[in-house]
Amino acid sequence: MKASKAVYDAIRESKIDFVVGVPCANLKNLINLINDNKNNSQITYIPATREEEAIGICAGAHLAGRKTCLLMQNSGLGNSINAIGSLCKVYQIPMLIIISHRGELKEKIPAQIPMGRWTKNLLETAEIPYYCPKTPEEAYKIIIHASEYSETMGYPVAILLDALYWEHDIYNNLSP
Repeated sequence: MKASKAVYDAIRESKIDFVVGVPCANLKNLINLINDNKNNSQITYIPATREEEAIGICAGAHLAGRKTCLLMQNSGLGNSINAIGSLCKVYQIPMLIIISHRGELKEKIPAQIPMGRWTKNLLETAEIPYYCPKTPEEAYKIIIHASEYSETMGYPVAILLDALYWEHDIYNNLSP
């Protein structure tokens, strides 16, 4: 099982039917899988321009009865902390957040490093449980359980997928 396919299959298995994403190079293949299979999978995909906008869209979809997932890069976590605290926490809105974790091993862009180092601390401060699967097989299992946990808890749960995880994706060398 490859990286993007494992995440896509876990989203489907979790019965998530509404995904909002902020573009990221590591997430492009996952977004393409969702869009390519939307007629078969019953997943609605909405692109967003900012992470706090994506939180609001997911919250509205949840209130309309949808099971939601947010796709974003960890650099957007700082942008979305207030929306998570003032919306998701206050109104008990569950949401699976799949985060492309930039700024650690194999990072080539210096500007990504500060947020990469702060990501886990920000999640802990916001009381968002997070998991860091290392293989597609592990990600598949964890995403399913994390989605259930988010629903039970009534609050977001995050999955951090770093550069080493995305190396499992055979599609990384293909253009979008």
